[in-house]
Amino acid sequence: MSFHHTGRFPAKRPRRMRRDDFSRRLMRETRLSPDDFIYPVFVRDGERRASPVPSLPGVHRKSIDLLLADAERCMAAGVPAIALFPVIPPEAKSPGAEAAWRDDGLVPRTVRALKARFPALGVVTDVALDPYTSHGQDGLLDASGYVMNDETVEALVRQALCHAAAGVDIVAPSDMMDGRVGALRNALDAQRFIHTRILAYSAKYASSFYGPFRDAVGSATNLAAGSKYTYQMDPSNSDEALWETYLDIEEGADMVMIKPGLPYLDIVRRVKDAFGMPTAVYQVSGEYAMLKAAAQLGWLDERACVLEALTGIKRAGADAILTYFALDAADWLSQ
Repeated sequence: MSFHHTGRFPAKRPRRMRRDDFSRRLMRETRLSPDDFIYPVFVRDGERRASPVPSLPGVHRKSIDLLLADAERCMAAGVPAIALFPVIPPEAKSPGAEAAWRDDGLVPRTVRALKARFPALGVVTDVALDPYTSHGQDGLLDASGYVMNDETVEALVRQALCHAAAGVDIVAPSDMMDGRVGALRNALDAQRFIHTRILAYSAKYASSFYGPFRDAVGSATNLAAGSKYTYQMDPSNSDEALWETYLDIEEGADMVMIKPGLPYLDIVRRVKDAFGMPTAVYQVSGEYAMLKAAAQLGWLDERACVLEALTGIKRAGADAILTYFALDAADWLSQ
């Protein structure tokens, strides 16, 4: 293609609007704010206990009393919600994950403490068995080691009802069992927990970016050489994500989630365009660890790259982003 100068070419100069800060701001399409964040945290038993996660620099497993300080920071920074992930000691784990629905368990106690102190802060709980199973899988195993679907769903229902009774705002099934959203919704409604929302991990991929998270909750050792390929999604698939999301919506999900984030932004856009549902994205532990490691080596500007990555996730269609950067990003955005 050739262009001929006519004295007027180019008639349209997009760079004109990029020349000054004021005009760049006027035409900015995507705006990131603390309202977009959910802060994932790791809770452990004890008092005044905090242990660092080596593969997640700056992230600690904290006892409930110390976690309340993080919740207070969320309130001050305008971060709307916190998501709880329990660190269960090895002696409390079992093949049947019975500790997952104990009324006096770590998660129900944390929920009650958070809602008593900060009733306006949204509290999200993970509904999955992997923190509680001695084998590290998200479900109950048959004799061959295969994760059984319907038996696992029955256990997840017990877990979700336990969390709802403690006062949680949102249960987030991350297990990828078939039919679990419908089972949770029916059970919650039958027990009159009609206001408990379901954030479904609708397209959760069998990703290699989850390593630091499994270190944090202590499931990596239990899982050992095992994999989750029989229930989490194949990273090669895109159409399948639409089917999974459609089924969760039909079964009663209030929000849907894509996980991980940056490698799956095409999925985020397809899901948002197809369904227009409240859509969350989890910027997972591996994404956080890569950015942190590169920043610590001086290879990247942490603040600039983190905010760019989060903006990219929102631009792709995310309404909410679970990110370990939530408090830092909220502070940066307020400056």
